[in-house]
Amino acid sequence: MYKIKFHPDGTVERYKTRIHQLNVNNAFLHGDLVEEVYMKVPPGFARPGDTRVCRLRKSIYGLRQASHNWYQKFTHALQELQFVPSRDDHSLIVYRQGANYVASLTYADDVILAGNDLPFIRHVKDFLHSWFTIKDLGPLKYFLDIEVARSPQCIVLNQWKYVLDILVDSALQATRPTATLIEENHQLGRAPLDPAPDSATYRHLVGRLLYLTVTRPDITYAVNVLSQAVHSPHAGAYGCCIPLSAYLKASPSCGLFLPASGSLIFTRYCDADWVGCPTTWRSTTGYFITIEYVGVATGRRDVT
Repeated sequence: MYKIKFHPDGTVERYKTRIHQLNVNNAFLHGDLVEEVYMKVPPGFARPGDTRVCRLRKSIYGLRQASHNWYQKFTHALQELQFVPSRDDHSLIVYRQGANYVASLTYADDVILAGNDLPFIRHVKDFLHSWFTIKDLGPLKYFLDIEVARSPQCIVLNQWKYVLDILVDSALQATRPTATLIEENHQLGRAPLDPAPDSATYRHLVGRLLYLTVTRPDITYAVNVLSQAVHSPHAGAYGCCIPLSAYLKASPSCGLFLPASGSLIFTRYCDADWVGCPTTWRSTTGYFITIEYVGVATGRRDVT
């Protein structure tokens, strides 16, 4: 997210990035236990014949409640600063006061702070450090296999390393690059139902491709088609992984473009293929979304 500074004539003076990454040391050890949990005394610390146990007051690694209690304590800490947890994603906590906006996103012991109020972000960092011991990693660069590349004009999110790992782990790195995702008017539903040569590999590959759609919406349809065969992989679906992998090899660094200025216009279309599935005779609903970027200064329109 950027805060734009303008000259008196309206031209852009500079952009200020507001995305920061933190790491909480020993995050799961900060959780306070509400339930009564007991632990056997570790070997070497108990006397012979002693049957006493330890009651835990704090979470420890390996405890089932550890991650839940850590999130509760972290959320409670931010609520003291008037942050409000999101209803849709419990790891997202948002602060809004007038035009000021700061969001906190947490995964395990990693925390991302994004907003348009840098002094308040610094205050949040100091406040969290008073509750926990945190390590300030500076501007966000890499998070959950998503690389963040920035410039004064934009932020680009991509998963190029994740794509290369998929190709290597699936032994598909030798495929010839292509610009075609999946065969047009494919008939996978009518394909021979011979079992896939390696069902476990197929399921693992589709699972990784589903996560790749976070920054690659262009492969969403093909991955959706492949995911329909996860329950019972067959040779036809397995064969479609090859052109998809070749497409990814041709464009591993593609990702999401987030402009620093301008606006995004979303146009959505929806249709249904009534009784279109040749195996179950069920109807299939499809969605098509275009993202149109309109620049402020140039009026340029780009459609994805």
